[in-house]
Amino acid sequence: MKPRPVPLNYDEMTAEELFALYRQEEDQELKHRLKWEIAIRYTGLVKSIALQIRGVFCSFTQLDDIINEGLIVLADAVDKFDPEKGRFEMYVSKRIRGMIVDLARQQDWVPRTVRQRAQRIEKAMTDLYGETGQLPSEAQIIEHLGITTEEYQEAMANASLHSILSLDELLDNADHWNAEPETDSASDAPERALLGEELTQTLAKAIGSMKENEQLVLSLYYEQNLKMKDIAAVMDITPPRVSQIHARAVQKLKTIMEAYLREES
Repeated sequence: MKPRPVPLNYDEMTAEELFALYRQEEDQELKHRLKWEIAIRYTGLVKSIALQIRGVFCSFTQLDDIINEGLIVLADAVDKFDPEKGRFEMYVSKRIRGMIVDLARQQDWVPRTVRQRAQRIEKAMTDLYGETGQLPSEAQIIEHLGITTEEYQEAMANASLHSILSLDELLDNADHWNAEPETDSASDAPERALLGEELTQTLAKAIGSMKENEQLVLSLYYEQNLKMKDIAAVMDITPPRVSQIHARAVQKLKTIMEAYLREES
């Protein structure tokens, strides 16, 4: 009678070793187990991406739910990933991010009138920036649109999610931003690396040009992972005011990045 193979200790294996074993395994039950062993290894990646863009989903779901959804994305990606064409982290990151954004779009409760007003403000900011080369002030946008200060502030207080999704969509649709590693030829790699560096520098410059309170909100929100109500406590202002500052900062980023990407295309 042929002896049964000794079970492997997966905890002692690297992710690369697990992938290699997964590719050569023929037993479907073991293959299924290996797939989930690999997926679980990358739970931290899901959490990291979720925290980076938690403003997209925090209004309708919890981080644990995002991680659970992310595990499904990871398991599916394990099936489709080719180790010879790049790193798994790079391959799956965009899919995780896309899953979170899709969930946010499905759950977006903001009324259409609010979104339309936010879109008008975004367009006004883009138009005025194109005319002057300078980011417009709140007063200039209000005058350009012919709305009241109260209408502007109300729109901005409810525009955080729309602004985040709008910026995310802009970056996601940028050819040199969302191209995956396996699609790059060797000759394209240096150019793509340079473009990525330029994009990062442009983002940093854009943030540096903002008001101090806008920079502080972005730092507390994206680097310190604080919630809106916690930022409000730190800054001694109301949560709606934090949302206004956050939405305006993100809209500024979108305006500057839109101009940059248009020049690069």
